[in-house]
Amino acid sequence: MKKGSYRGGYYWIYSYGYPRMDFYEAAEGISEKWKIKYHSVSGCLIDQKLMDSVESENKKTYAEIEKKYGKDWRKKYNKDIDGFMMKKVDVMDVLITNELFRNELKKYYIEIYDVDKNVKELSDDLYEVVVYNEKLKAKNKECFTVSVNTKDRTVNLIR
Repeated sequence: MKKGSYRGGYYWIYSYGYPRMDFYEAAEGISEKWKIKYHSVSGCLIDQKLMDSVESENKKTYAEIEKKYGKDWRKKYNKDIDGFMMKKVDVMDVLITNELFRNELKKYYIEIYDVDKNVKELSDDLYEVVVYNEKLKAKNKECFTVSVNTKDRTVNLIR
């Protein structure tokens, strides 16, 4: 485990044990907004030494996050985690009705009902969506990236 709570522009929180997939998907989705990332250091097989090491590192990280975001940061962060899945639905609602998005899907032979995507919240109402085609034989399955403004209901092609 690398030491230091802030690297590469993000606060790193370490975890172990059985992964909570919905939580990690939401945490990744809001990572740009909060500059917090999670890193699993072990699966289900753990010992007390590892648990103590993770807890010690995370305490330092939590203290740094508190300095940046304030004492009630966890409450706000957890609210964003809980709300992310609903926001992801809002993003898809904007995308499925957008002509530019539908045209990009056609270029990569992706059906609207079969979109593999990663959604990241950049700020309130602004999201980055990376679209993949898992059926491609190429190593890089990333097809295109769009920004989505759920407030203005606009979509812009990034790459």
